[in-house]
Amino acid sequence: MKNRSALGILFLVVFVDLLGFGMVIPVMPLYAERLGASEAWIGLLSTGYSAMQLVFAPIWGALSDRVGRRPVLLLSIAMTAVAFLLYGLADSFAMLLASRLFAGVATANIAIAQAYVADVTPPEGRARGMGMIGAAFGLGFTLGPAIGGLLSTRSLALPGFAAAGLSLVNLVGAFALLPEPSERSPAARRSRIRALVEEMGRPGILPLLVIYLLVVLAFSAMENTYSLLAQQRFGLSDRHVAYVFAYIGVIVVVVQGGLIGPLTRRLGEKKLLVAGAVLQAIALAWLPFASGVPGLLLATAPLAVGSGLSSPALTALLSRFARAEDQGGTLGIGQSAAAVGRVVGPVSGTWTYAQWQPAPYLGGAVLMAAAALVGAAVRGPRNGS
Repeated sequence: MKNRSALGILFLVVFVDLLGFGMVIPVMPLYAERLGASEAWIGLLSTGYSAMQLVFAPIWGALSDRVGRRPVLLLSIAMTAVAFLLYGLADSFAMLLASRLFAGVATANIAIAQAYVADVTPPEGRARGMGMIGAAFGLGFTLGPAIGGLLSTRSLALPGFAAAGLSLVNLVGAFALLPEPSERSPAARRSRIRALVEEMGRPGILPLLVIYLLVVLAFSAMENTYSLLAQQRFGLSDRHVAYVFAYIGVIVVVVQGGLIGPLTRRLGEKKLLVAGAVLQAIALAWLPFASGVPGLLLATAPLAVGSGLSSPALTALLSRFARAEDQGGTLGIGQSAAAVGRVVGPVSGTWTYAQWQPAPYLGGAVLMAAAALVGAAVRGPRNGS
């Protein structure tokens, strides 16, 4: 009962953290452009963030092994609040970039949350615990862009201030309610490199990591140019771009909140993963050539539906291929693959967009199609789904 309560609190901690993160993402390119950044440089905001996260997440994880999960998690949340505050206060592109680099250094929450789950759950219950963290991640990242988009209608800096406030609330709640695990899982303390080597050798893991990389690479290139495309090609104002992100958020919530369960039981994760990648490939190829705002909304719909299908399906498949006692390590490796995609995708997306608007979308469509082909070749785990 105590462990269940701790997992519930951890769910809220991760959800609020990702809600704040998602709030600043959709309007960040417009904010950077307003501060004088060229299109080619805007991708550095996301690339720099993900590069810092990739480097520092293992360091935070090792530190949490030595001094405890709770203090490191609390420090990370406090630093995240400072990073969002700096984002809101930014009066130059250099300050905005510095705030995102600091945020990348600060963000240890997901890695530590996964280690926490490994600490407080037995092997047979670990998949469910990791699923809770994945759900919190997905829900926060789904609702955040819609909320941030709506807040940006008042000010492009407002999502940063709101995210800083959420992080402070998160800090107080975690400090008051989240206990330190009574013992730490040996699996959570394993070397990340050793875990990577071992897991890459397991059937099905490597193809799924490749899919993770391809999907995130394509999606992050789109994500960092979408608001620019909406304004420059379709003539939308900041307010209308915000409404489009709210529209995307509603679609993803409907898919993940109401449809994903029945569809998974009926079709299985593999078919949903492939279908989601195909839908996103079609949408990406369509978006830069859509006609008018109705065309933009029509082309965006399969992108949102595809993302809503493929993301949970991919996480679930990776969890099912992993050993029961190593769920955290395997899902953490998946996040590492995604982080590599987020390092390369934004800067390549904005740079190619500056050369030719459709480039990151057509390139993304090719990557999504490749992900669908790799997914179709994956042999289903255990029960063959």
